[in-house]
Amino acid sequence: MENEAGQEIADALGMLLRRSTRTQLHRRLTEGMGEGVDELTYPVLSTLARTGPRSAADLAPDVGVDRSGVTRRASRLEAAGLLRREPDPADGRAYLLVLTERGRAAVAELRARLAAHITASLASWPPGEAERFARDLRRFLAEGPFA
Repeated sequence: MENEAGQEIADALGMLLRRSTRTQLHRRLTEGMGEGVDELTYPVLSTLARTGPRSAADLAPDVGVDRSGVTRRASRLEAAGLLRREPDPADGRAYLLVLTERGRAAVAELRARLAAHITASLASWPPGEAERFARDLRRFLAEGPFA
């Protein structure tokens, strides 16, 4: 019985972690956000907001594309005024990608949209169940295979 629960969780995580699932969600969240913000640049914005300034090479594994892919996306975000490049104090040859105030505002809007989307999708759940799920998910992340 325990192994069945583990398999169900593994199957659900597989669906969540699929690139196509994430891309579809990112497309929905970024709709109408303006120049430079789309399903391709969303991961760059989101990761920089979570981690702080990083080089394209350091950001690449978290975003799921190579350094040149991050650089192309960063150039679009820079042209839209959502990030800037600053010299890396630890490596004079490299640049750090840094969110601008507009970039931080875009991330705040995207996070609000994501929270609203999640809340709406859980609206039919019985009272308290969504809160319990949130608690259990935090615990799973802290104590489970991703810890």
